[in-house]
Amino acid sequence: MAPVRIRETIVIPDDELSWRFSRSSGPGGQGVNTTDSRVELSFDVTASRALSPAARDRIVERLGGRMVDGVLTVVASEHRSQLRNRQAATDRLARLLEEALRPPAPRRRPTKPSRASTARRIDRKKQHGQLKRLRRRPDDS
Repeated sequence: MAPVRIRETIVIPDDELSWRFSRSSGPGGQGVNTTDSRVELSFDVTASRALSPAARDRIVERLGGRMVDGVLTVVASEHRSQLRNRQAATDRLARLLEEALRPPAPRRRPTKPSRASTARRIDRKKQHGQLKRLRRRPDDS
């Protein structure tokens, strides 16, 4: 397979990827029990030469729960053909690493509700209470 492109600046060479194939469950017709169409793609993040130390640290921090001993594994078995599952696994790995490398979103600055919005909320509450009071039976005061 070709190298995995995460960004224009980050490309994981093919020799850093490890492939495993096994039999897939699900549809497949007569060849389902003989074809190794399930794909496992493993990438050793901690030993990668394609990633800068900062990128490696960010990936380990964000995807640490998915990794085993610094190795990130992605599985694809939704297609009947091994080739399509290989493509799905590389796409999934690239998307996963791209999301992990994104800079964190800016922190939310807490704000107080405006006086007008608070007044509108209180008015709505009063109207709703009035509506419920009107629904009561006349003898329930």
